[in-house]
Amino acid sequence: MLKFDDKGLIPAIIQDARTGEVLMLGYMNEESLKHTLASGDVWFYSRSRQQLWHKGETSGNFLRLKSITRDCDSDALLIEAEPTGPVCHTGNRTCFFQELEGEDTA
Repeated sequence: MLKFDDKGLIPAIIQDARTGEVLMLGYMNEESLKHTLASGDVWFYSRSRQQLWHKGETSGNFLRLKSITRDCDSDALLIEAEPTGPVCHTGNRTCFFQELEGEDTA
């Protein structure tokens, strides 16, 4: 049984199914997980907009589901997907492209 947090969310790490590259971190609720499993496209729950979010609906850059696994505590998901374009809203292939600097921790 999955362990959603007190807001009904679970973190989902998105990994490129072809390359293994980590693409992004999103959050899912039960409804977005059900949509993902039923449609084959990855859906999230937007914490800022407080609504379901079909990744790619606006940008055209969808995530096509390949597999979902849970971690040992069942409180995080690893989703392998094939992206149809850049994943990050900045246009970068991945959201993880900024090197952490010393002053970033202050």
